[in-house]
Amino acid sequence: MPRLSLVPQKREFFALYNRAATNAVAIAQALIDLLEGFPGGADAHAREIKELEHEGDRFTHEVIDLLNRTFVTPFDRDDMYRLITVLDDICDHIDDAAEKITGYGVREIRSQATEQAHVIHRSASKLREAIAELEGFKDSRRVLIELRELEDEGDRIALQAISELFNGGTDAITLVRWKDIHESLEEAVNACENAADVLEAILVKNR
Repeated sequence: MPRLSLVPQKREFFALYNRAATNAVAIAQALIDLLEGFPGGADAHAREIKELEHEGDRFTHEVIDLLNRTFVTPFDRDDMYRLITVLDDICDHIDDAAEKITGYGVREIRSQATEQAHVIHRSASKLREAIAELEGFKDSRRVLIELRELEDEGDRIALQAISELFNGGTDAITLVRWKDIHESLEEAVNACENAADVLEAILVKNR
């Protein structure tokens, strides 16, 4: 049974969240590299994304393990769990999209997929900025507003991309393939917004 610590592990928790947020930015950049270089280096980029996804899992496990060993946490225990979970979700959805791109027989990358990847990267970067302000519960409302605006942009791109698939005479296999990929990319954007919701809840509770 893990030994509980009665001393708040504040710095360690915040360091782990910052590292997890930085990892989310890195995997988003790796996705851009995969899409913009495709098909060149696709396997290497996919391996990098998989490694970064595993790194996200490790951060999640470290936070959960530390939570189980810590009696006094810097903020609500459930919120701490939710925050690391949504950060991990970003990595999972990016990895899922990369697996589909390399495993579905894609021959050419649609421009909207690259646009989605850039929205994911910008969202992850904003999220990292907000998490850097988490210690001391500094006001990050501006960044969270910008994050939600990016989610709206991601929704617009995904809707346009999928509408074009149905309206552009696309063959059935390509339609199903790309609809699935676009939806995975959109889930990554949604995960960033979910993280913004968790951060906002944390700030409200600790003002």
